Amino acid sequence: MSDWGPILVTVILFVMLTPGLLFQLPGRQRYVEFGNFQTSAVSVIVHSLLYFSLVCVFLLALKIHIYIA
Repeated sequence: MSDWGPILVTVILFVMLTPGLLFQLPGRQRYVEFGNFQTSAVSVIVHSLLYFSLVCVFLLALKIHIYIA
């Protein structure tokens, strides 16, 4: 059986944390902007750090595993 947990967690987090898709932190006009489809270098760095920390929490601390036969 293969473990699909890490793959699903990383893909879902990647889509959710793409800067400007759902939200952008920090935004251009405000601290948080929702659905503006724009990005900046600072926003990419912040979202990368969020992505890395959430992947570590979900995969290492919570040990999420999904087995599909």
